[in-house]
Amino acid sequence: MTSQRLIIKLGTSTLTGGTTQLSRQRMLEIVQQVARLHQAGHQVVLVSSGAQAAGRELLRFPDLDRAMPVKQMLAAVGQGRLMHLYSQLFDIFEIVVGQVLLTREDLADRARYLNARDTLEALIEARIIPIINENDTTATHEIRVGDNDNLSALVANLLEADRLILLTDIAGLYTADPRKDPTATLIPQVDHIDDSTFALAGGAGSSVGTGGMFTKIQAAQRAARSGVTTIIADGREPNVLERVAADESVGTRFAAAVSHVESRKRWLLSDKPHGRLRIDAGAVSKLLKGGASLLPVGVTAVEGEFGRGETLAVTGPDGVVIAHGLTSYESRDVARLCGVKSERISAILGYSYGDAVIHRNNLVLLK
Repeated sequence: MTSQRLIIKLGTSTLTGGTTQLSRQRMLEIVQQVARLHQAGHQVVLVSSGAQAAGRELLRFPDLDRAMPVKQMLAAVGQGRLMHLYSQLFDIFEIVVGQVLLTREDLADRARYLNARDTLEALIEARIIPIINENDTTATHEIRVGDNDNLSALVANLLEADRLILLTDIAGLYTADPRKDPTATLIPQVDHIDDSTFALAGGAGSSVGTGGMFTKIQAAQRAARSGVTTIIADGREPNVLERVAADESVGTRFAAAVSHVESRKRWLLSDKPHGRLRIDAGAVSKLLKGGASLLPVGVTAVEGEFGRGETLAVTGPDGVVIAHGLTSYESRDVARLCGVKSERISAILGYSYGDAVIHRNNLVLLK
């Protein structure tokens, strides 16, 4: 089985097994599957709901109103309990997990986006499974619309995942609501998401969760545009995660609209450059012929003020633009690194975001 990068979103209904509290048995079944995928070489990231359910359980199911501060209070109480359970269960398989709290707003801000990506990549590189929770204690949008589905799609885009797997308490997208219409049939494949697809979505799902099919289709659409295939499946299906990873027909599959490379290329070509880097002839040759990253040693001049992660135009000695790319360093740092070998970056700046000013994965050639 080819190694894949999998983003797995676990809904509250999956974690509770349809009850009012976290089901240790259901969580262990999911963790066992994730552990086997991890041990088989796959890179797995979990995006988990369930903090509020954990909070209600810890407080012995108090009769509380549904005001936003109350929901945030439940999340604050339950977040630690949820992670403690995950840590205990993954420890059975000698797998270390790490908690990352994110909101959609974290991924809308460029600097925070890059910091989140770097942290998650470092965890994955160390073979630690990141468990991303929505930061319900400070963010209200996620609680209000069940946007953990869309958050998982943003994470899939951030990490250029191979697949986004949304586990819920229904087998996938149906031609009608199967709970109301006995003639409803499962739709195994959706190649293009349009208004008719959204029309098939009902309202919110179970009483313990916040999301419904509508937000899952939104997530699938967002993922498709960034080159990620999405599968919506029933978390109660035996070995559902391993079957999806093995490319079995499970649930509803939403095809990626473009490849990762094409998605990045479109974005880089459409984004207006925030500055320019002039490079020497040797660097031009390496970029055009060798598929190399742009190292600081090849940079001769910096034009404009720009922040880390912004789009830059790259020109040769003659001033002709040969590429667009996302810079790993802000303008004042690049100015200090012009002509410098990569091994000296940390000594000069006091820190490093990598050897390249623009990594080859974030570079699109125009010639």
